[in-house]
Parts: sequence; C-alpha cells; structure tokens
Amino acid sequence: MSPVIDIRGLDKRFGSTVALDGLDLEVGAGEVHGFLGPNGAGKSTTIRILLGLARPSGGEARLFDRDPWRDSAELHRRVAYVPGDVSLWPNLSGGEAIDLLSRLRGGTTDRRAYEERRDRLVEAFQLDPRKKGRAYSKGNRQKVALVAAFATPADLYVLDEPTSGLDPLMGEVFNREIARVAAEGATVLLSSHILSEVELLCDRVSIIRAGRRIESGTLADLRHLTRSSIAFAHQPGREAEVEALDGAHDVVVNSGRVQFTVDSDRVAALLPQLGRLGVQGLTVAPPSLEELFLRHYGDAEVVEGAEATR
Repeated sequence: MSPVIDIRGLDKRFGSTVALDGLDLEVGAGEVHGFLGPNGAGKSTTIRILLGLARPSGGEARLFDRDPWRDSAELHRRVAYVPGDVSLWPNLSGGEAIDLLSRLRGGTTDRRAYEERRDRLVEAFQLDPRKKGRAYSKGNRQKVALVAAFATPADLYVLDEPTSGLDPLMGEVFNREIARVAAEGATVLLSSHILSEVELLCDRVSIIRAGRRIESGTLADLRHLTRSSIAFAHQPGREAEVEALDGAHDVVVNSGRVQFTVDSDRVAALLPQLGRLGVQGLTVAPPSLEELFLRHYGDAEVVEGAEATR
C-alpha cells in the first residue's frame, strides 16, 4: 500500500532563505505521526506544500499518490486541516463557520449524521456556537476549527499546533477525538510543541531541523538515543558499589535516594547488578520524548520553549 504522505528530497527556498533542504518524510495509512522541530525547522512550510498552498522548489511531495499542487481541489475533500492560529469570518457565528467549512468538504450530504457529530463536538469542546467570530478568544477560535475538522470525517488530518490556546481539559477532549479517528482508520500528521501530547498520541515520530529530517521511527526506536533514569533508596556506605555499576552515569545522592542515568539499551543488563546489591524502592523511568528532543536541540531558545510546556 502506498503511503498517505510521501516526501522525497523536498526543497523550498524563499529567495536566499532555505526553508526545506532535501526533506524526506513518509506517513503510512492509519498512522498517527508526530512531526517535531523547533521554530523555523520547516514544519509549517512542509504542511503548506502538502495542502497545495505552496509549490516546492525541488524534490517531490505526494499525498494519496497525487500531486498536492495540481490536485489540491480534489485532495482537500479528503483532508481536514487545523492551524495553530485560526482566523474566522468576523460577522459569521461559530456555528455558521463550522457549517460553511463542512460544506466546502462535502461533509453535510447526510445532514442528520453531520448534525449529530457537530452537536456532540460542540458540547464536548464547550463551545458557544452563537457568538460571532470577532467575539471569540484564541482558544475558542481553535475550538471552532477543531469541531469543523472532526465533524466531517476525513482520510487525513493535518494538525499544526492544534491545541494552541486550549486549556488542559479541552486538551483531553482533543486527545479522545484523535484516538477516535485513528480507530476509524484515518491518518494523522500532528505537529506540536507539547511533547507529552505527541508521546501520548503518536505511533511514530519524525524530528526535523533546518529543513532536513534527522530522526524518524517509533518512540521505542528513538529512545536508544538517550538515557533512562534509575533511582532507589540510599544505602549509606555503598556509594562506591553504586558508582562501580556497569553503565551508570551521573550518580547523585539526594533526599535519601540514589539517582543515576544509564543508556536505555543497557537497562536490562544493569538490573541483575542492582538485584545483587539488594536495592529497595527501585524506579526505572524511560526517557521522555522531551528528553530525546532536547538531546537534538540543546540551544537555550529550544530548552526554554520545552521547559514552558512542562
């Protein structure tokens, strides 16, 4: 089966600025794929090309084995898109905007089924559909776009920072909707700075930097790139034995517990050594996607941005 998204050697230049530099990306049918990278990495440019809103300077992008630039009108009926900063028609109510967007994608043919989906989503997202677009906050504008996207079934959901401006409760509603459409067989491309969100929802992840993909795979595939955290109750007088453990790094005694890190692919070999020491209160924490992300982007700006999502 052909991948839903197939990008090979994609280039995009704006004058002397290189936005994409030989990007490769593949997303299979039914997959929830995380698309990660710092600001300026090329994520939004990639999405614009997939939506037929920008033309590549080189390379190839295929969506459902079609050209997004030439076949955009046909492809848009199969794609739901939610940007990170939604603009609405100021004089239309939220409900009118949702209905208009759904009609553009042909989703209101079965009027009764559409209205049931729309009304369920309006209630779940706690949206007042009677307000005019100009009266909505940023979070409520996001809700309008999300309701419109999920009210009409799509084969592909392209989501670019879709929960920007939503509170944690509405984030949980979003997570449930992603799980629902994935269970129904839809494909999702999710670009997000909320790494815990990606970690929870995504089957596979691609990390891009400076317009190029630098890593791609399942979370299990990528976790070998960083270290797991080990902690257990402190046993006075045995610090030297702990420091001598094969593979232990950065051993610290803090608040009555010993903590250190170990390469994730060496955890299994280390556990028998800990058993021989008779440790108590043992915890093993696998590396989070945030740790993996910061290992690639160690500059201060990215670290500060990731800390803000905690």
